[in-house]
Amino acid sequence: MWKDFFYYSRSERRVILLLLGSLVILCILWGVCRITQPSEQVYQEDSAEIDSFLASVRQRKTDDTKRKYAKDRFKEVPQAILFDFNPNTADSSQLRKLGLSAFVVRNILRYREKGGRFRTPESFAKIYGLEEQQYLLLKPYIRIPKEEDIRRLSSVEEARQQTKTEIKRIEKYPEGTLVSLNEADTTELKRVPGIGSGIAKLIVAYRNRLGGFTRVEQLQEVPHVDAGLNKWFVIKGGPFRKIRVNKDGLDKLRNHPYMDFYKAKAILEYRRKRGNIKGLSRLSLFEEFSEKDLQRLSPYLSFE
Repeated sequence: MWKDFFYYSRSERRVILLLLGSLVILCILWGVCRITQPSEQVYQEDSAEIDSFLASVRQRKTDDTKRKYAKDRFKEVPQAILFDFNPNTADSSQLRKLGLSAFVVRNILRYREKGGRFRTPESFAKIYGLEEQQYLLLKPYIRIPKEEDIRRLSSVEEARQQTKTEIKRIEKYPEGTLVSLNEADTTELKRVPGIGSGIAKLIVAYRNRLGGFTRVEQLQEVPHVDAGLNKWFVIKGGPFRKIRVNKDGLDKLRNHPYMDFYKAKAILEYRRKRGNIKGLSRLSLFEEFSEKDLQRLSPYLSFE
């Protein structure tokens, strides 16, 4: 009889199997939902935590940038020391002491270098980078003199410079003074009437090339020196430097005012082929040397 209880027809067995299959599928879906739901929740929680961390990093970076900017700006602009100043003449250190930034000071100096001039305090306010609050702070201390005052000051300065020039004017020697032509420096030469700074330098430079004057008349070999100056000079001592005919090279030989490249080359060729030159008589045989050349050179030649 119990067998009858568990006996099902074919259609009933199909329905039972279908129900069992559906139940298994529902159990599987429920288990999957239970497994995946905590993961999604964990993922959402982790994502929120990451977003919060990134936001705090960005905020910290923004705060650091603001602090750095404030620090740099404080460092850039020194504490102001207020005093009267003329924006047309104040130098960079004075402008910086007034509390102006290096950027504003640079703009002021560039404006002045290009010929710009501040004629009123309001024109100073137009400098690029100068804040209105800072200008209002400095305005009571801006002192720009009027044009007539500037012209008057310029006239006074010119008169002062002229007075200094007159004071510094070199006192000339009295008539009859004799100056050693080989010993006088430029300061002493400028005390001779008719000789200024330029001519004094020319005389000293020519004396150094020459090796010393042997005759006062040699002054006329210096440009712009006329014979009227000869009466002020006297020759003391001989040449202080001579030409070493048998030792000096091409450059030293031809550097002397009474020598040239061809004379120097003739001496070197003779030394190379025949040895040392014994005296002035040997040079007289060279076609490069005239009788006048030998007369002028004789005090300056050394055959050692």
